[in-house]
Amino acid sequence: MRPFAFARADSVERALECRRGEPTGAFVAGGTTLLDLVKLDVMRPARVIDINALPLKDVERLHDDRLRIGALVTNTDLAYHPDVLADHPLLSQAILAGASSQVRNMATVGGNLMQRTRCPYFRDPTAACNKREPGSGCDALTGVNRMHAVLGGSDRCVAVHPSDMCVALAAIGATLSLQGPNGEREVDVADFHRLPGATPHLEHELGDELIVAVTLAPPLKPLGAAYVKLRDRASYEFALASAGAMLSLDEDLIGEQRLPLGGVATKPWRCHAAEALLAGKRADTAAFEEAADLALADAAPLAHNAFKIPLARQAIVRALRDAARAHREDDT
Repeated sequence: MRPFAFARADSVERALECRRGEPTGAFVAGGTTLLDLVKLDVMRPARVIDINALPLKDVERLHDDRLRIGALVTNTDLAYHPDVLADHPLLSQAILAGASSQVRNMATVGGNLMQRTRCPYFRDPTAACNKREPGSGCDALTGVNRMHAVLGGSDRCVAVHPSDMCVALAAIGATLSLQGPNGEREVDVADFHRLPGATPHLEHELGDELIVAVTLAPPLKPLGAAYVKLRDRASYEFALASAGAMLSLDEDLIGEQRLPLGGVATKPWRCHAAEALLAGKRADTAAFEEAADLALADAAPLAHNAFKIPLARQAIVRALRDAARAHREDDT
C-alpha cells in the first residue's frame, strides 16, 4: 500500500477544505470499497479524509412526503428503517440482497452510490483498463467476460455497475444533494452515473464535491414491489442479473410501473420502453414475458456472457410476478 496523508473532518466545510487542492484525494466512511482498491494499488489517493463525524446520519420525512437520507446512513439502518419498509420496500429488499450483514453495517448510502466496478481487469493494475488508465485498452472485450455487461457497453468498456441499492433508486426516483466549494446542487439519480462511451474513466457527475444526502421521490401507493437477484451463490455475491419491479394494479390491470435491472449493464438500468408497454395490460405471465423481451431487445452479448440474456429475462418475469402478487396480498 502506498503512503497517503490522513485527516479527520467534523463538518462538511472542513471535509471540502481538506480535499481542496488534492485531485486524487478521497473521502472515507465505511471504506468497504476504497480500502480494498487502495490495497490493490488501483486507487492511489494522496490524502484520505475521514468523514464519519459529519452530521449526515439522519433519515427525515419532508413535508411533501419525500424521504431525505443522510449520506452516512448505513445500509443496515436504511434497509430496516420503518419509513423505508413501509413506503419503499424495493429499496429495503435490494439492500438486503447485497453483501453481508457485516459489510452492510459499515457501508453507507454515499459510499454505495460511489461503488466501483468489480471487473477483474479494473482491479488488476497489470491489465489494460480504460476505466483505470484512459487509453490503455480493455482486456475484458477479448478476455474472460462472463460477468460483464450486455447493456450500455462500448468499445472502450463493458464493466458492470455493482450496486443493488442503486438499482432500487433508479426505480423509485431520487435526487442527490452534492456540496462543493461553490455551494450545494442537486442531481437526478438517473443522471448521476454515466455510460462509458469513449470516456469510461468518467463514471459519474460528481465534481470536487461530497454527496451529503439522497432524497427519495414520494412513494407510489398502492404498490407491490419485488427484487430478484440471480447469482452464482446465495449470499455475499454480486448479481449475474437482477431485476426490481414496482407495480400498482387496478382490477388486475397495471397502472404505475417501474422496472430497473442490475448485473447486466454498465450503470443502473431503467427499462422505460418495457414499462410503457406494461401500462394498462393485465398483470399476467404473457405481459411480463413481452416486457422482458423488449427490455433486452438491445442486449449485445460478449463471448462468454450470452447466458445473461435469458437469465435477466427470468429475473424480470419473476420480479414482475412477485410484485403483482405482493400488491394483491396487500389488497386482501
